[in-house]
Amino acid sequence: MPIHPAIAANLPLLEGIESFEKGLADPEQRARLDAFLSIAGAPAPPAVATRPASAPGPHGDVPVRVYEPDGGGTGRPCLVWLHGGAFRMGDLDMPEADWTARQVCQRAGAVVVSVDYRLCVGGVTYPVPHDDAVAAVRWVRDSADALGVDPGRISVGGASAGGNLATGAVLRLRDDDAWVPAALVLAYTTLHAVVPAPSTALAALMTEVPRLLRFLPEDRASISRNYLGGPESRADGYAMPANAVLDGLCPVLLLNAEYDDLRASAEAFTAALALAGVDVRQVLVPGMLHGFLNLPADDVEPVDAALDLVAGVVLGTGRRRAAAG
Repeated sequence: MPIHPAIAANLPLLEGIESFEKGLADPEQRARLDAFLSIAGAPAPPAVATRPASAPGPHGDVPVRVYEPDGGGTGRPCLVWLHGGAFRMGDLDMPEADWTARQVCQRAGAVVVSVDYRLCVGGVTYPVPHDDAVAAVRWVRDSADALGVDPGRISVGGASAGGNLATGAVLRLRDDDAWVPAALVLAYTTLHAVVPAPSTALAALMTEVPRLLRFLPEDRASISRNYLGGPESRADGYAMPANAVLDGLCPVLLLNAEYDDLRASAEAFTAALALAGVDVRQVLVPGMLHGFLNLPADDVEPVDAALDLVAGVVLGTGRRRAAAG
């Protein structure tokens, strides 16, 4: 389908912005980026209780934010969530982190733990963000009673680079701890150091997307090398899960944006999961571009539907929990 009208109408706001890094640093361009993402004036996300916490890790404590549904209790489902940002941007307050956590917390009645992993800036490289992700998931698992969480109902997920980190963490815990979560939830993520060539249909769609929102081979090379601290050949299966043995993974849900160069990576990874005998479901979110979880669910129906899918997996029913449930 065409690019969603809520996005297409805002594309002119991106004219003249060369990169997200430069745009976020310039007040005028930052205002246009916020307007493009419909952040300004967007409906407020659900109001849920939050508190800071931290998970011990090999590089120091890993800050997390815990989102708790109304009513307290025990035996609740849980989602450990990692935001995106090309491994070098993003924080707990970006919509993809905060809004997503609030929505899943409310819709699934779940505890959500959002992870503030170390970014690849100032000389930080793999495995530091990976180690932070592993530490956070392990802390949630080992603190399940204190968090009021059923240890058998912990899901792990992330968006974009966060999806890569979530997958790598689950692979590490499978291998080191002989443990996997109930599910792995990935949104518009990338699992390859070098993204496979797009299909003819995807390549045609991407001609409609502004350069700023593309992930061309040179962009992906820069991201991979910055994360790995060197060439793509350095990537093991924890850094780039497409290189891993995938047998024994938990069920996986992949949400792909229709207009996203990185979709080719998730599609190839889906096929590899299926060949490994992993229970995998891939869903194409129509009309959406990479990063769609930064858009307000109340205004953009495909985002609302995607969050329902995530909440259903976290809840363990495959459907949205009724408000009074």
